[in-house]
Amino acid sequence: MDDLTFHDLRHTGQTLAAQTGATLADLMKRLGHSSMAAARRYLHAVDGRDREIAKALSELAAHGDVARLPRHITMRS
Repeated sequence: MDDLTFHDLRHTGQTLAAQTGATLADLMKRLGHSSMAAARRYLHAVDGRDREIAKALSELAAHGDVARLPRHITMRS
């Protein structure tokens, strides 16, 4: 653990925030970033959500009712 730095902890915190559904704007605000490029580096945690998003869109199209979508899909911006 001697190699652990404050930046490592900061990066881990932002990555976990992204995994729990934080938006790009949320990430920017949490660390005071003024550019999207700086905040985007934490979004690697949510790469691959295409399948989940496509499934949610299919559910919406099939049922026409956003209330029937899983809560974690409707809560994300």
